Amino acid sequence: MQWTPTALLAGLLVILAEAALANAAAPGRRNVLLVVTDDQRPDTIAALGNPHIHTPNLDRLVARGTTFTRAICANPICTPSRAELLTGVSGFTSGVRDFGGAFRDGVPRWAETMRRAGWHTWYVGKWHNKGLPRDHGYEETDGLFTGGGGKWWVPTFDWNGREVTGYRGWLFRENDGTVRPERGVGLSPGISAKIADAAIRFINRRPDKPFFLHVNFTAPHDPLLMPFGYAGRYAPAKLPLPENFLPRHPFDHGNLEGRDERLFEWPRTPEMVRDELAVYYAVITHMDEQLGRILDALDQTGQSEDTLVIFTSDHGLAVGSHGLRGKQSMYEHTIQVPLIFRGPGISTARRTPAQCYLRDLFPTVCDLCGIAVPAAVEGKSLKPVLEGTAESVHPFVVGYFRDFQRMLRTDRWKLIHYPHLDRTQLFDLANDPHELHDLSRQPAHQETLSTLNAKLRDWQQKHNDPPLKK
Repeated sequence: MQWTPTALLAGLLVILAEAALANAAAPGRRNVLLVVTDDQRPDTIAALGNPHIHTPNLDRLVARGTTFTRAICANPICTPSRAELLTGVSGFTSGVRDFGGAFRDGVPRWAETMRRAGWHTWYVGKWHNKGLPRDHGYEETDGLFTGGGGKWWVPTFDWNGREVTGYRGWLFRENDGTVRPERGVGLSPGISAKIADAAIRFINRRPDKPFFLHVNFTAPHDPLLMPFGYAGRYAPAKLPLPENFLPRHPFDHGNLEGRDERLFEWPRTPEMVRDELAVYYAVITHMDEQLGRILDALDQTGQSEDTLVIFTSDHGLAVGSHGLRGKQSMYEHTIQVPLIFRGPGISTARRTPAQCYLRDLFPTVCDLCGIAVPAAVEGKSLKPVLEGTAESVHPFVVGYFRDFQRMLRTDRWKLIHYPHLDRTQLFDLANDPHELHDLSRQPAHQETLSTLNAKLRDWQQKHNDPPLKK
């Protein structure tokens, strides 16, 4: 066949058109920066309605991205919540429902999926699951912070004079697992900066292929230690109590004797809670400053436009709400988490009430990056919500804590069941967002209660969860 100039031009146009279509169809090999905090309540971001806290860098993510205002963690304990993030499946499938749980064979891994698709997979900060990040698909670590340094631990006290019981013996490790006790044992006031330093070292590499950088702050988990230069940043007397503050929780929800609850004395007092909130907010503000450094590093290396940034936490915390201190509950301040997306193709200054889980992040990022989602993943992609083609992907969400609590939440209603007590709570979140009025015994709401109970039982049967007591 003899090619004429016209035919050559036509052929070139076809090739260019096909390339353009391919680029339009594929979301693009963008970088992914996933930032996860530890124990951060969903109401601790100024731009989302808390005028008492200073979070300028989280505020800029909110302004330049899309915020999911009703995201939940499903299981409000560090280890199982992070396991759902790593695998995209519930704890009933992965086998990790509590501290120390081992992953079942065949459970998918988010980082491994990204690595096989051609992404660098890097891990920074807290690791709280079996093995090490390298066992789950991460190529390299920096600033890795894990347990195992008990022999170097010296008892200490937090900012408010309470003996430290969290993160005792934790320390930094090298990529090969070598421990570095000289960098500090346990939490330190400046640990968020050390974690940010490690993240920035990865970003400054400017790699020749996209990266998946998973950054895990320890902030604002206890022990609460005042960051350097932050003393006096928040005056306890000026901080309002949570609207659902109580001196005592009205019944044993299944963890009243747990470590987290023993951090406070009974009854909880306004002074106690305000003192804790002052340092809790300071630790979050310091973390926010370090987040800003990471975002600035993306800007300075010219990678911001090609990077999808996701910010979230493994669960929330009570800090006096409902008379509790810890995180092992199904109330909104704890089961709900902050969740913000920013990056290419993400709408700016948008908020959506679409309900979702942390385990949805795995398939969502794969979907946005043009990577096939492993068939075993149970989470649902939030891409339709992000693109505005769907208002939601879940008709309801379910939460669980050991064998003590089960929760089902719709757009309006929340059912909490306590199998060990055979006790139920029902809240109308549309009219009672702070969950102050239990409607479960009111005759007018028995039909709603019955409907929600049936949905929860059906979900449990499908997920091999022990049935509710009758």
